[in-house]
Amino acid sequence: MSTSHLLVVDDMHKSFAHNEVLRGVSLSCDKAEVVCVIGPSGSGKSTLLHCINHLEAPDSGTVYVNGELIGYEPRRGHLVSLKDRDTARQRRDIGMVFQRFNLFPHLTALQNVALAPRLTRGMSKSDAEEAGMEMLKRVGLENRRDSFARELSGGQQQRVAIARALAMEPKLILFDEPTSALDPELVGEVLKVMRDLAQQGMTMVVVTHELQFAREVGNTVVFMDDGVVVESGKPEEVLLSPKTERARLFISRLVGDNSER
Repeated sequence: MSTSHLLVVDDMHKSFAHNEVLRGVSLSCDKAEVVCVIGPSGSGKSTLLHCINHLEAPDSGTVYVNGELIGYEPRRGHLVSLKDRDTARQRRDIGMVFQRFNLFPHLTALQNVALAPRLTRGMSKSDAEEAGMEMLKRVGLENRRDSFARELSGGQQQRVAIARALAMEPKLILFDEPTSALDPELVGEVLKVMRDLAQQGMTMVVVTHELQFAREVGNTVVFMDDGVVVESGKPEEVLLSPKTERARLFISRLVGDNSER
């Protein structure tokens, strides 16, 4: 597929049993762009991210990252699922940061960051740890390299999770509400790391309720509701002058909730 976009999602559908979660979602993201996806709970935002990196297989629709079709190959006019190892190879280029960190509690910060490059890229222990230390420095945690994950605050654990994603040298990082599980006083330290990554040119798709972050850092804001993209545009357009009543109502409620923190 020839495209100028680093990420292209085209007409994605996904159902769980009789619940249609994604109903024809399409979006794109250029290199070094930050796309912020907002919307109420249950609108399909997290499922969208899981389908982009093929943790969930979409029922229909396609995802291209850097021109490569994710999870499938065309064969005789049809799309055929790739073998798991081939999909895993593609997934190396797509970092993922989850709500709940997903660190190994019995490993140190450095071990958590260095594990994936050793297992999936065949790096030696010393090379993986050297690269891991560079990533911990990028998120401001080089002094906690030997701390076990369970000894870290929530904000520190999420920063380690970001370092782990960076260690794979991804072309794209997906963030699934990375601050939603954090105490309010810890949110800022994670958002600062994400701001720094954006300034350094990392391509990111961020599912978030942090409207100030979306407005200041996002290049594009996508508002989803009930499994569809309702509005998409520049942050000032979507957040300050939404065109639909659904978006206006959601944003006004979220602004009210944030002002009460």
